[in-house]
Amino acid sequence: MLAGERSAVLLLLLLLRPSPFQVMASSLPGVTAWSGGTSSASNKDCVQVETGSGGLTVRCSGLRLTQVPLGLSNRTFFLLLNRNLLRSLPPKSFSGLLQLHELDLSNNQLSTLEPGCFYGLEDSLRLLDLSSNRLSWLEPQAFAGLQVQVNFTHNPWHCDCSMQMSVSQMDLEASSLEKVVCQTSDIPNAGTVGLPLVLLVEDWDLCQSVRRTTDVLTLITMFLWFFMLVSYLIYYVRQNEVFANQHFEYIKFLENREPFSPIEFLKNL
Repeated sequence: MLAGERSAVLLLLLLLRPSPFQVMASSLPGVTAWSGGTSSASNKDCVQVETGSGGLTVRCSGLRLTQVPLGLSNRTFFLLLNRNLLRSLPPKSFSGLLQLHELDLSNNQLSTLEPGCFYGLEDSLRLLDLSSNRLSWLEPQAFAGLQVQVNFTHNPWHCDCSMQMSVSQMDLEASSLEKVVCQTSDIPNAGTVGLPLVLLVEDWDLCQSVRRTTDVLTLITMFLWFFMLVSYLIYYVRQNEVFANQHFEYIKFLENREPFSPIEFLKNL
């Protein structure tokens, strides 16, 4: 019985002992380990580092987090949540981080950005990394009020009417939208796959699946045919006028001639 109690005590001590990573982090100047308020299945440690300007860089990279940690310091300037297992961002995921400048969400499994997920970051956020996720469409209300540089690369974007409408409703920097490259499209056989969305919508109307340049060429072609038809009609009318005048002159000539008289003809012989 005594041996069993000792084993239980040893097991409890092992579970409560801090990890080598925590010991190393706490021994560094200006570095503290922060226990994130994540889901019960991924209660991991983030590391926060003091910046020179009085803010914090909080690194939660590669911790297999399934949700944004709760209780992050409002002095956080840089937040690294890359290489985790985030699938979606609910509304107000970062509402308490009013001084956040840069947010790295790359290499997650994000497929949904709910409206208002970046609420509270409108005045502070300058750089947002959403690369290497599973985003296939853009929700304009998720980026409401944001005027930031966003990295959208390496996502399976599906370019359709809703994407075309979304682009016109967002105030992101133009260079950000240039990185939205269509992986699939409602018009895949027209050479649209692999093109940036901003270039595609210049050439195509994805809501009607028609090519804008085709409409222009059609109008030009119709105008040329109409011009040729009018020109031919004018030419035809003028040619008929010339022929009619010649015919009229010939009739007048015949009317002014003296009648043919065989007697007079014989007298002249």
